[in-house]
Formats: sequence, structure tokens, C-alpha cells
Amino acid sequence: MSLELLQENFSKCVKGYHLVNSSPINETIWEDLNSLIFTSSNIEVYSKSEGSHAPGMDINSSFGKLSNKSAKYSKNKKSIDISSYRLTTVCSGSQCGTPQEIIEEINKRKNFDYYSFILRDETSDANTTITYDWMLIPSNYPPLDPAQYTWEPSLSKKNNQIQTGWKTTNEINGCKMSITFSMSSQLWIHIEMTEDIKKFIVASATTSKTPKLNYIQLASTL
Repeated sequence: MSLELLQENFSKCVKGYHLVNSSPINETIWEDLNSLIFTSSNIEVYSKSEGSHAPGMDINSSFGKLSNKSAKYSKNKKSIDISSYRLTTVCSGSQCGTPQEIIEEINKRKNFDYYSFILRDETSDANTTITYDWMLIPSNYPPLDPAQYTWEPSLSKKNNQIQTGWKTTNEINGCKMSITFSMSSQLWIHIEMTEDIKKFIVASATTSKTPKLNYIQLASTL
């Protein structure tokens, strides 16, 4: 695998996408672009989820199995928040569940080798340019393992007798997790952009957000 070729094709894909689109690259689009980057970099793609909302693996390739996620940087690229699994089968407002049940359910769905994150920064010159970073993080990276954390109930601010979700009491390399029952018991992963995390950035690209063509114009060139 050539890292230089991956970086080159990542930049081309990002710029090519924004030749036609002004909206940021989201999770579904990222799966298609990630697959294109791989196939253009001599990495065979065996299958894709094709936008399916099923949890877990999105791309199966000769490089490994990937779960694709997208997120927007906070101000000054200090942190990101990644939305993950909906866990209503093991925890909800009516049945809060236990940390052990939650950990087992999360890890049961982790049928992939890498997280593939595309992160966007729209703060530098939001009207004209957008910057993307691509991160490839091993799925067994300890800060992304729920079993590495101590979990405690999140309580309502209005009534501390009512549990509203779960949260981790400790941080690992700037990472922590939370679950909110009112948000379909979705797992959220907060990641501070520490130097240890930044080492997983494999490519970056900055491009104009102003499209040069629309779909009709593009089709007319064929």
C-alpha cells in the first residue's frame, strides 16, 4: 500500500466532489469516496454497505474492514464528536440496562478492523474553502473501547431521581463516551485532538466550496 498514492487520491476525491457540490462530505458520501480512493490506490474493495444503516462494517477490502464516520471539528480543531450505535435494545428510559450489557452490545457490533473518519474544518474561511482530514484508527484502539471506561448513570438536571442515560467518569487520551436515552440511546464518542490521536491522520486536503459545474453541465460534457 502506497501512502503517497492514498494521499494523492484523497485530495483528488475531495476536490472532485466539490467541483459539483457545496455541501460537506457526509457519512454516506464518504463510504463511496473511501471506496474510490482504495480502488484507485490498488486496494481491492470486496463489498460496501451501499448506504445501509446497519451497524458495523461499511467497507470490506484487501486493506481490512472499515466503519465509515464523518464529523465536524470544534473551534480551532480542538475536538470532534462521533455518533455511533443506537443501543435501544440494551438501554432506554424504560429499561436503563447495565454497563456490562452496554459494553457487550457495542463490542458485539464491532465487526471491523478500522474506523475511517473524515473530519471537516469549516472555521478558517467558511464561505469559500473547506479542509478535510482522513483518520484511520484501529478498532481495538483503547480510547475507543467502552470496556476501558468506568460508566455511571446520567441524571436529569430537574429531577436527580430520573436516569437520562449513561456517561463515562474517566477520560483516556482525551476521549470519553456518553449515551442519551432521548436520542435513541445513541452512543456518542467525544475525542480531543491530542498528539496521540493526530498520529492517525493519513491525509489532508483543502478545497474550494464553490462548485464549478452542476449536474446538467457535467452530463453535457459526456
